[in-house]
Amino acid sequence: MMRGLKALAGVALVVLVWWGATALLQPPRYVFPSPADVMGAFAAHGGMLLRNAAITGLEIVLGLGVGLAAGVATALAIAATPLTRQLILPAVVVTQTLPVFAIAPLLVVWLGYGLASKITMSALIIYFPIATAYAEGMARVDRHLIDLARLSGASQREVLWLIRAPGGLPGLVAGLKVASTVAPIGAVVGEWVGASAGLGFVMLHANARLQTPTLFAALMLLAVLALVVRFAVDRVADRLVRWQPVS
Repeated sequence: MMRGLKALAGVALVVLVWWGATALLQPPRYVFPSPADVMGAFAAHGGMLLRNAAITGLEIVLGLGVGLAAGVATALAIAATPLTRQLILPAVVVTQTLPVFAIAPLLVVWLGYGLASKITMSALIIYFPIATAYAEGMARVDRHLIDLARLSGASQREVLWLIRAPGGLPGLVAGLKVASTVAPIGAVVGEWVGASAGLGFVMLHANARLQTPTLFAALMLLAVLALVVRFAVDRVADRLVRWQPVS
């Protein structure tokens, strides 16, 4: 409850500073709209904005799910043996050296202008923090537990599933929280490159027409989506590591 009130107080402070800056400087609406101008855009185009926000939200959630599944599978493969770690980890790192904007047009060509390319783009962005954080979490599991399990006759597979996988959950949770924050980037970048709907599509067309209040309204909805996704991930992820002290 207190966390929610603090967040609302922070938002109120930002809006107050924003309103004061526009009232003092009085910039043109197409340069920097006031909160009242943005609310006017919401009133005029609320239905359209909400429909596109729902599409972007679906892309973010599905991308997060796909990226989570792929990241966990990759991390388990990395942690399975030292050989798989040496083979797979460099390939995972290489995937992050390619610029997002370079990949997005290719995904549109391969997967089309629909949801598939946007979900894939979002999944690619969140895949790396999940895979690396979970793999590192499993690599840092107490070595004494692993040695004890092997002395008791546990196989390498049993060590992975019974000790490394649950022991690395704090790393997975940390990676998932980072991933949930950057997940909207992939969806919006995909919409910028090629889409017929979504908040990124709205921003692109509003910017081309100098409809800056509508652009700000879309940005605010995107921020709300990001906060909702992060809040939901925090609530679910923290249940996986209840033994961890609350920071």
